[in-house]
Amino acid sequence: MQDKPVVFVVVDPNDERHVALDRALATARERNPQPKLAVFVAVDGEAVDTRAVNDHLFRDEFWFRDQIRKPIEEAGVEFDITVCWSSDWQAAIIQESKRCNAEMIYLPVHARSSSRFTFAESKWQVLKQAKCPVVLIRPGAQDRRKVVLATVNYQAQTTQQRQLNRQITERASYIAEVYGAELHLVNAFLDSMLYPDRGALAKLASKTGVPTDRIHVKQGYTNEVVAEIAKEINAELVVMGTLNQYGETGSLLRGNTAERVIGSLDIDVMVCNAFTNTSH
Repeated sequence: MQDKPVVFVVVDPNDERHVALDRALATARERNPQPKLAVFVAVDGEAVDTRAVNDHLFRDEFWFRDQIRKPIEEAGVEFDITVCWSSDWQAAIIQESKRCNAEMIYLPVHARSSSRFTFAESKWQVLKQAKCPVVLIRPGAQDRRKVVLATVNYQAQTTQQRQLNRQITERASYIAEVYGAELHLVNAFLDSMLYPDRGALAKLASKTGVPTDRIHVKQGYTNEVVAEIAKEINAELVVMGTLNQYGETGSLLRGNTAERVIGSLDIDVMVCNAFTNTSH
């Protein structure tokens, strides 16, 4: 029986600052029981210059000691370190996080290089195929987890969409409970005919345990509504979902809505998919 939850933390040796590790250590202090960190050191070849001229790809034992081991040991958190040199970065993350039965993956997201949000295809593959939620860690975002905002679709038509709604609310409720956070729900809609009536909202409040004044239903595009509500309530974490949709070639579709929502936020985002295990 596993005594502690495991948080799988991705560290890219090309980076000067390890935002996922920093966030994992900060949030670990708020949790009881404290999680164990599975630190996974690997280079995302799609997003990083892997040529020998890149001096950041040469790391010695002192780098591992000072950048990885020392801050974790000082925080008093249990940990393991795995170094991976597979060229299939995303598949290695998925495989290893599953092997260690991780409850979530902390994945670093670099600062914007322009006004338009960009996200490497390899990271989309992790989001779409991971067996547990993936938390995108943003530079400069708050370490705290005191206000959690879950994005749900009350107008869901398919079984898969309704299942994803349940996964999102279950995971967001779990996170809120673990950190003693205030949980909010948000739903955006475009068609005014789809606005849920008071009876539906009361039923939802009863089912989820979230009071109606923390259930935000607003007309507009999902990314704009989520960003507005997140700012209004000072959310530190947004929990959202994405469906595992395949194109004609069998490749996973990125999902325009998910990309727009992630791109509209400057805080950490937890992404659940249809594969996500919510048993933790």
